[in-house]
Amino acid sequence: MKRWTWWKAAAAIALCVLAVIALYRLFFTRQGVHITHMSMQQLSSYLQSFGAAGNVIGALLVYVQTAVPFVPFVVVAGVNVILYPSPWGFVVNYVMACLGAVSAFLFARYFGHDKVMRRLNQSPQAMQFNKQMEKNGFLYVLVGRLIPVIPSSLVNLGAGVTKVSFRAFLFGTLLGKLPMVFLESQITNYLLHFKRYRVQLLILLLVFALLMAAGNVFRKRLSGRKEP
Repeated sequence: MKRWTWWKAAAAIALCVLAVIALYRLFFTRQGVHITHMSMQQLSSYLQSFGAAGNVIGALLVYVQTAVPFVPFVVVAGVNVILYPSPWGFVVNYVMACLGAVSAFLFARYFGHDKVMRRLNQSPQAMQFNKQMEKNGFLYVLVGRLIPVIPSSLVNLGAGVTKVSFRAFLFGTLLGKLPMVFLESQITNYLLHFKRYRVQLLILLLVFALLMAAGNVFRKRLSGRKEP
């Protein structure tokens, strides 16, 4: 049993190292920075051509991405960091991400219950997470925001079809999204000026990798938990 525990610990460390390497190559090497930087720069430049309307579109992209993910959040977060002067890029990202999450929650609760349940039934981990969320809604919504246990959209929809109160969902979302949106907004800000903030960028990427590792451990424990 002890040998198996050490094997799992070694595997978790290996996954964490691989995640750090992947994040480093994507955000910290010349090639990775160029690819990610250009995708944000091109999109922000296109939106800037619309004037003030482009800023509105940038904010709406965060709202849509939170409710229906179509690109990584870090991309749309980076676009608003470029479009809006500091710290307003972060504020826009945070407010619109929270509004998108609340909209998805309300849709699942009042309009799309059956459709959402069919989708969630395809993921045993999501169903198990939802059962735990019903017992302690605020804590599990908060955990779901702070560490990547399951996609944010499934937290929104799952809470909507369970008995989690709107108040618990709202406060869990407001508190949980604050540090995560700040982290992702800062990563994109440092990425845009990576020559000046290389060390800070690496530190934030390490924090992000640790959160990913913590989320993976939590997910495995959740999957291994037996039904009462």
